[in-house]
Amino acid sequence: MTRRRVVIDTDPGLDDAVAILHALNCGRFDVLGLTTVAGNIGLDIVTRNAGRLLALMARSDIPVLAGAAEPLVRKGIDEAGIHGGDGLGGIVLPEPAAAPGEDAVAWLADLLAREEPGTVDILALGPLTNIATLVSLHSPAADRIGRIIAMGGAIEEKGNVGPRSEFNLACDPEAADIVLRAGLDLTLVPLDVTRRVRAGRGFVAGLRASGGPAGTTAAGLIEAYFHNAAGRESRPLHDPCVMLLALAPEIFRIETRDLAVNLVNGPDAGALVGDGGTIAVNVAMGVDADAALALLAEGLL
Repeated sequence: MTRRRVVIDTDPGLDDAVAILHALNCGRFDVLGLTTVAGNIGLDIVTRNAGRLLALMARSDIPVLAGAAEPLVRKGIDEAGIHGGDGLGGIVLPEPAAAPGEDAVAWLADLLAREEPGTVDILALGPLTNIATLVSLHSPAADRIGRIIAMGGAIEEKGNVGPRSEFNLACDPEAADIVLRAGLDLTLVPLDVTRRVRAGRGFVAGLRASGGPAGTTAAGLIEAYFHNAAGRESRPLHDPCVMLLALAPEIFRIETRDLAVNLVNGPDAGALVGDGGTIAVNVAMGVDADAALALLAEGLL
């Protein structure tokens, strides 16, 4: 089985952390680096969290590169109320074994210039600021990306930070607009899909029983996500859906939609709209949720 060569652009974050653990543990990705972006919480914290996850998995050979500390134009959105002040719900992890590098965008441009065109994918779990900066400053390098799978947006679902706006795109609408218009091989994974992938208490218990670092830590992270959630389900496991689509696109329904990013000031900033200079975008609009959870568990055990 060919391992997918990827860079994970991320702002960990509880569900980011579960996604990263899956990518590191499943044996089906060759993770070339983690680039960080301020999103769920400040850049210093998310960068430390990326290093902590690598230390947990004894993968400190993988570099962490600090990226954008703020959106291109706007003030960021702080989600510490959901993810905790440390971004990981108080889950204890080892400290990073290596200091992070600086200038994630320059590092990514150098990597893409060295590798064969189309052989490195980007799995984007946070705001698209780093990728938009790459497109703006290093367009030839950006053109060498294989594909981008990005968690972001809401099509027919309600938003989670505004009536129609989803956090990752709302955090930096201008960056999202640049990336959508860059002509790259991009697939969005919106709330329409991620809200269907929810882990019940039995799923968490199964991960915890595995005894391995990825499964037991993911169980703790998902359990932390249960706070403020009613009944037996967790909050949606947004970011792991990116990894799952990369591995098993057949369990998703991909549609092409004509979309644009709303660049207004207000609660719908970053919303995906169907008029006003739209372009064709590949969007995941359906998922076999049971198959998705099974694949997630398989990669964490």
